[in-house]
Amino acid sequence: MLTKTKLDAIFRKRGYSDFRWIDPKAIVTAQWVRMKCRFGCLEYGKTATCPPNTPSVAECERFFGEYKRAVIFHFEKSVARPGDRHAWSRRVNLKLVDLEREVFLAGHVKAFLMAMDSCAICAECTADPAACKEPRRARPSAESMAVDVYSTVLRAGYPIEVLSDFKKTMNRYAILLVD
Repeated sequence: MLTKTKLDAIFRKRGYSDFRWIDPKAIVTAQWVRMKCRFGCLEYGKTATCPPNTPSVAECERFFGEYKRAVIFHFEKSVARPGDRHAWSRRVNLKLVDLEREVFLAGHVKAFLMAMDSCAICAECTADPAACKEPRRARPSAESMAVDVYSTVLRAGYPIEVLSDFKKTMNRYAILLVD
């Protein structure tokens, strides 16, 4: 396994410079996050990596408790149209999945990524985890794992706010669990 310093070097080599190590115990999980998924998200039940195809809030909390280290990656982006976010998120998430694999191959067998947005690897999702066309690359978002991203990133000292205008710069976050 690699030290934080060596992992930092891998992150930077791959172009990630805005990240912070956190204790996974600082990841805030909440039932309200799941309710926002269920009542308000257009992707609820339509992707293999979104609720109800993800573990319960209690299972997610227990899962995070199995880790000693996590990294939050911060991304900023402005888009011309709201839908432009999805292509950008897809590219970023695919690169993050490659990073997770590199960390895994370096001896961190528990490396697990929570993407910064819903999976979107495939143009059309099967919505059935058993029929997923990309099971090795599909990853849930932090929100679909019941993470209160707002509270978690604020604890880590990062900016985040509800945007009232899609032309404002977004602050997006992915979390990599490492052990």
